[in-house]
Parts: sequence; C-alpha cells; structure tokens
Amino acid sequence: MTGVMVCFGTVNSIKALWETRIKKNKAELKREKEQRDRAAVLSLTGAWEDRITLAKLKEKLVTEDGRVILRIENEEWKTLPAVLVQISQLQEWQLHRTGLQKVPRFISSFQSLIVLDLSRNAITEIPKEIGKLSRLRELLVSYNRLSCVPEELGDCDSLEKLELAMNRDLNNLPEQLSSLKKLYHLDLSMNQFTTIPECVVRLPALEWLDMGGNRLERLPDDIHRMEKLHTLWLQRNELEYLPDNISRMQNLDTLVLSRNRLRDIPPLMEGMANLRFVNFRDNPLTHDVTLPDVEEDVAEEENDREMFGREFMHHYIHEARKRGYAILNVHHAHKLGRFYR
Repeated sequence: MTGVMVCFGTVNSIKALWETRIKKNKAELKREKEQRDRAAVLSLTGAWEDRITLAKLKEKLVTEDGRVILRIENEEWKTLPAVLVQISQLQEWQLHRTGLQKVPRFISSFQSLIVLDLSRNAITEIPKEIGKLSRLRELLVSYNRLSCVPEELGDCDSLEKLELAMNRDLNNLPEQLSSLKKLYHLDLSMNQFTTIPECVVRLPALEWLDMGGNRLERLPDDIHRMEKLHTLWLQRNELEYLPDNISRMQNLDTLVLSRNRLRDIPPLMEGMANLRFVNFRDNPLTHDVTLPDVEEDVAEEENDREMFGREFMHHYIHEARKRGYAILNVHHAHKLGRFYR
C-alpha cells in the first residue's frame, strides 16, 4: 500500500507565514486608510483656512478712483498666501509695515497691476517675475532691505515711477533698466551709491532724480545726457567738484548740493538760465562770499533761499573771477619786477 506522508511541521510553517502576511496586509491597508483620512482632514482644513484667509484679504479691498486696491498697514504678513491669486484683478497693492520679507513669485499673475507700493517692510528680494507686469506704472519699495534689483525690471515697459530709497546695501543697478523709456521719477536716496549708475544717465525720459544721502564721490562727465532732468537732489554726499558739463543741463531748474565737500562752483554754471533754485549750504567753498543786505521785510525763508541759492552762486562766481584776476595780476607783476631787476 502506497501512501502520502504529511509533514505537520511544514504545514504549520506555511500557515504561520500566511497569517503573518494577512496581518501585514491588513496593517498596511489600515495605515493607508488612516493616511487618506488624515489627508482628507488636512485638505478640508487647508481649504477652510484658505477660505478664511481669502475672506480676510477681501476685507482689505477698497475702491478708489475706479481702482481695486489691496491695502494692509501695521499688520503682520511676512509672506503672502497663494490664495491671493484668486483676486488677481487687483490694480494696486498698498502694503506698509507688514514685515513682508519677499515679493511672491506669483506676482506675475496680477497682470492688471498699475501700482505696487511695498514701502516700509523687510523685503530682501524682488523676483524676476516682476518683469511680466507690462502695465505696472509705479514700483515703490523704499525702506526695505534690498541689495540688488533684478534685470528683468527693465521689461516693465510702462514703468514711470521707481522708488528705492533707504535700502542700505543697494549700490548698483542693472544696465537693463536703461530700457525703461517712460521712467521719469527715480528715488535712490539713502543707499550706498558712489556714482550715478550709467543706466540712470541713459534713461531718456528722466525728469526727477534723488540721490541724496549716498556716498557719491563724483558725477559722470556726461551728466548732460540727462536732457529732460529738471530736478536733481545730491545733498549729503562726498562730492568734491562738479563736472563742467553740468552747465549743459539746460532743463535743470532745481539742484540741491548741500552738505558735500565742494571747494568751488564751476564758472560755466553762470549760464544756466533755467536754474531757479540751487543750494550750496554746508560746503567748504574756497571763498567766503556774503550777499548784499536784503530788505528787512523779506521773510526769513526767502533770506535763506537767496543766501544759498541762485544769487549766491552768481555772486560767488563773480567774486572768484575777481580774486582769480587779482592773483593773476599780482603774479604777473611779480614776474615783471624780476625781469626788470
């Protein structure tokens, strides 16, 4: 009789292995279900939080002069939520003293933006996506922590006003900004510039420039290329002389040079007929010049303007010429005396 011998040890091993696999499979299925449940809860929570955030942002919307404006002041928003793109029809941002650290890359979604005012925050970076805002007219990022400006800003063809004052480490601008054909107002005051950037000199429509409170050591010799410039603020710098070509800036009517290191005033500036206001206060000028007494009824402010203004400049140039001629004549007489002896 033939028979089959069954090894009970083997059967038990297979059974134990099978049961282990079943338990493991059940545990994995349970874990996957728990993960799905958590994800669903998180998704619902995230969606709910987004709805709350969006509702909060919508409370900050105002309409002025037909523009839809997002206005947030004195609230903490170190980052801006992505849910903001759901109101991409915004035409203006006004975010002041929010602690904002970065301009979000999704800024490119706001194609209707005309004004981007992010002054007085903690912004360290402007993304290259800024260049996609073809309708942007004003970019105001003064009193932040920028150390550079992206070259893509030069693609903002409609930009008319750019303010970058008081960013501390900012000392240069990309040459691509010279392509901003409509930029007429530029504020670079209270930064670390040692000269006026070449791209600024090449801006064709520039009318108003503030570079006060920098470390300017010299002005470019071709400064006259800024043909449309009518207002130039250069106070609190380290300028020791002015290039003669400044006299060729025929549209310049306001020039502020107080608190520099100027020793003289170029004689050619006498021919700047459109220059209405100029200030040389607190410069170590070579000659001490005093204007003739003015009438007693002239207001104190007017006295101040006259003393350090256009009249002072003309009087100084005349006195410098007279003293220069006197020195030249004395020197010439001295040479003649030596010759005849």
